[in-house]
Amino acid sequence: MASGYGLAGGPSRCFPFWQEVLACYVTNTSADDDSGKAKCAPVLEDYYECLHHKKEAARTLALQAAYRKAQANIKRDDAPSAGDIRRMGIVDGTLEEKNLKATKWLPHKEIN
Repeated sequence: MASGYGLAGGPSRCFPFWQEVLACYVTNTSADDDSGKAKCAPVLEDYYECLHHKKEAARTLALQAAYRKAQANIKRDDAPSAGDIRRMGIVDGTLEEKNLKATKWLPHKEIN
């Protein structure tokens, strides 16, 4: 999209960044000497970030990880016990009370 126009016909969202890159190159380089293009690295980086959002994505992932870590450290009063988790909410009782027959295909170990 070097032309600067998006699919909708207007300027693309990154066109202002591209103009900054071009202005920097025009100001700091010439046909004979391109040693000044190192000065354009920050504006070029901004342009690439506008295109690809890699820094934004990395920040989002870091924030999500920090949020999950903080949530994991919060003690819940209504947290299920290990037995509740093992039973997956199935009603307590013996196999006979649940009207089930023990077979070799179904697990039938008593759960605490």
